[in-house]
Amino acid sequence: MTSMLVTRRIEIDAGHRIMLHGSKCRHLHGHRYAIEATARAARGRLHDSGEQAGMLLDFGFLKEEMEAAIDAACDHGFISALADIDVLRMFAPAAQPFDDWLAGVRVAVERDGYLSTTDCRLGSKLYVVPFHPTAEELARHWFHRLKKAVRHRSDGYAELDRLRVWETPNCWAEYSEDA
Repeated sequence: MTSMLVTRRIEIDAGHRIMLHGSKCRHLHGHRYAIEATARAARGRLHDSGEQAGMLLDFGFLKEEMEAAIDAACDHGFISALADIDVLRMFAPAAQPFDDWLAGVRVAVERDGYLSTTDCRLGSKLYVVPFHPTAEELARHWFHRLKKAVRHRSDGYAELDRLRVWETPNCWAEYSEDA
């Protein structure tokens, strides 16, 4: 069996914490995340004409989608679990009752699967997810956010094959789905 794969990598800086972790990861800290999205040929061939002739998916298109879904929302921000009330309280706008703000956050996360906002104390970027923001969970989450865009930007020639999240230079998690 033969296949064609293309991969694009972006890097972001973001803080998080794993509130239930038994060691130092329960503390607020940050990472220089590297995110790699790999697409595979859905039709078993490359574009034969047009702007992407000879390509599976233009690397620039993949970069644009990764930056829109991941970089714009998370770079130089904080990624928090919806259940991490103590952290969310630190980000809540001072001029609004916390319970009201949190109710709005919950509605958005339940509706969309995440919330990306700067409606926070100090105008900070906050990305709230309904899970603990581990590399494994982020890989799955970002995979699902990019999946449709990859198919669309490639005119159906490519499918997102896997998404890898490097939390440190030595540790990564990867998510993929069976075709």
